[in-house]
Amino acid sequence: MLRIKSGLWGLVSVSIVGAASGCGGPQADDLGEASSALLAENGLAANGLAANGLAANGLAANALDTNGLAANGLADPMAHKFMEYVVSCALPAGHTVTYTQDDATYTFAGSIGVAPEWEQESCDGSCQRWVSACVLARLNKLGVHRQISIRGANPALAVTLHEMTDFPVREATYYGNLFQPNQPRYACLPPDATEIPRVCGDSLAGCAVVVPGECRSVCEHAGLFRTYSDCGTEPVTGHAADSYAETVTVFLAP
Repeated sequence: MLRIKSGLWGLVSVSIVGAASGCGGPQADDLGEASSALLAENGLAANGLAANGLAANGLAANALDTNGLAANGLADPMAHKFMEYVVSCALPAGHTVTYTQDDATYTFAGSIGVAPEWEQESCDGSCQRWVSACVLARLNKLGVHRQISIRGANPALAVTLHEMTDFPVREATYYGNLFQPNQPRYACLPPDATEIPRVCGDSLAGCAVVVPGECRSVCEHAGLFRTYSDCGTEPVTGHAADSYAETVTVFLAP
C-alpha cells in the first residue's frame, strides 16, 4: 500500500507493503480517458479552468484510506489516473511528485494548487476537503474532455472577468471528503435545476455523488462569483455539524 502520512513528497521514498483495503462506496469497473489538469497553454492555469475528463467510475473506493492517500500499485491505470487528479488538484503548477516502482517511474504534475501545504506536512481535514471538492468537480460520467470553470473561496480558485464571461452557466457545487472510509460525496444544484448531466448522466439515480437538493436550501452562505459554502446534507436549520466550508462550484460555457 502506498501511503502519505506526512508530506505529499513521501511518495518519493515510500515502498509498497501490501494491497490497499476497501473504504466503502462503489467499486470502479473501468476508467475513461482523462486529460491533464489545467489548460495551461491557454493562460488559464491560474484561475481554475480545468479539463474534467475523470470518469465517475474512476473514483476508486480502494484508492484512499483513513491515514491519507493509498494506491494499490501505481501500475494499475485506475490508481494512476486517480493519483494524477489528486496531485493536480492539490499542488500548484510547476510542482511534481515522482514515484518509482518495479523500475518504472511515475510523475504526477500539480496544476490547481488548492492544498500546496501537502508538500511539506500532513493533509488535515480542511486540506482533505479542498482536494476532495476539486476532484469531485472534475468527474465526468463518460470520461469526456470538457472545459469547466471551477470557483470557490480557496485562493487557488481566483476567477478572472474573462472566465466569468465565457463560463456563465452554473452547474453545481461539489463537496465531500474522499479521505474518509465511507467517502462522503455531494453536489447541490443551482435554483430550479434538476440534473447534472456531465457528472450523473440522464438521471441522478446511481450518480457518483449524492444530491441533497438545491444549494440555496442546503448551504448556509452564498459566496463570491455565485458560489456557495458551508453546504450540508439536508436543508439548513442552523449551523450543521456536518456542513462543508470547502466547496467548489462548477460553471460551464453556454
